[in-house]
Amino acid sequence: MGRLTTPPGGPPSVTTAAFAVHGEVGSPLTLTVADLRDGWRQHRADVVFECASSGPRHHTFEGPLLREVVSDARPDFDVTRRRDRSRFLLAVTGGDGHHTVLSWGEIDPDFGAVPALLATTLDGVALDLVGSQLAVPTDRCGARYISAITSVWVGARLASGPGAK
Repeated sequence: MGRLTTPPGGPPSVTTAAFAVHGEVGSPLTLTVADLRDGWRQHRADVVFECASSGPRHHTFEGPLLREVVSDARPDFDVTRRRDRSRFLLAVTGGDGHHTVLSWGEIDPDFGAVPALLATTLDGVALDLVGSQLAVPTDRCGARYISAITSVWVGARLASGPGAK
C-alpha cells in the first residue's frame, strides 16, 4: 500500500501507537490497536483501489467502524436530530502528518453509511506496533487511508479569520 512508512522521529513504539479521539466530545478517548480490537465488533473490508503510481492495490482490513468508536466518545450533537449530526466533521491525522476529513453524514447510517474502519489488521498482519489505519472501503483511490493514526478530531466549530479559536 505504501502508506506504512516510518513516521518522523523513528518507528512508533507500543506507547506511541495510541491515538486520541477528541474535540467536541463529552468523553475524550485515548485508544490503542488492542483497545480497538477488544472494545468493538470487528468488521472486514476487502478493498481494491487505484494507485496513481503503481496501479490497482488489493488489501484486506479488519477493525471496528469509525462511527461506533467515535460514538463512544459522545460527540456533542443531539443523536435524535439528523441536522445536528450532519454538521459534524472528523479530521483523522496519521504519524507521518498526513490527514483527511470526513463528514459525520458520510459515515452515519441515516446518510451515506460509509463503513470506514479503524483497522486493527492489514492483510492479516496486526497493526499494534505501527498504529491503527483509517480504511475507507468505498473510495476508488487510497488517499484517505491514513496510517499510524495519532488523532481523530470531532467537531462542528470551524475556525475562521484572524484570531479564531
